[in-house]
Amino acid sequence: MSYKDQIDTSRLPQHIAIIMDGNGRWAKKQGKNRVFGHTEGVKSVRRITEACAKLGVPYLTLYAFSTENWGRPPAEVTALMELLVHSLRKEIKSLNDQNIRLNTIGDMNALPPKCVRELNDGMNLTQNNQRLTLSLALSYSSRWEITNAVKQIAEEVKQGKIEPAQINEQLISGYLSTHNLPDPELLIRTSGEQRISNYLLWQIAYTELYFTEKYWPEFNEEELYRAIVEYQNRDRRFGKL
Repeated sequence: MSYKDQIDTSRLPQHIAIIMDGNGRWAKKQGKNRVFGHTEGVKSVRRITEACAKLGVPYLTLYAFSTENWGRPPAEVTALMELLVHSLRKEIKSLNDQNIRLNTIGDMNALPPKCVRELNDGMNLTQNNQRLTLSLALSYSSRWEITNAVKQIAEEVKQGKIEPAQINEQLISGYLSTHNLPDPELLIRTSGEQRISNYLLWQIAYTELYFTEKYWPEFNEEELYRAIVEYQNRDRRFGKL
């Protein structure tokens, strides 16, 4: 029996977050350069997005480029940004055909203007789609996000718009990049690494974590179904008995 056949579609995670790791290492094993791995990784993005949409998962968030990734070799960063622009242009029609809405989280101001234009165009063209919300975490880190939220809240306290006594978890969540998304119920990381890597630290307080040895370019639909089956087999108590 395949993993897909074992999924209880009445208990799907409403939001899956993925740390797409291992493109470079996978490419090295193939005797290719890292950019080839990133290009192949785009194919996995397409596969997993379509699989989530078909299953009925309403939210998918992918860690595409962290604030720390700016420290990679300039040639690789440039290639990643060009790949992002090319992929967005190529995939918008498919997103619309499948009723998928594009969203972003992260520091858009840090991205090259051409990338920002493509992202804004993609979000505008898909804004009315409702089947699945695909969020790309770009120039994102959780510490940046939380720091940015604290600055905004502090400024509004200074202006008298917020009283310190009003600050609670719900208010803070409203100032995060993910304010329009539910917290993830399942976080998947590929490549065998077992770290969170500064990703959605506030949001994953009670998220189920799933680590796989598969590199991102080889993470396919069946691997996704396997992760969902394990998620459904866990006893989620949220700190209670």
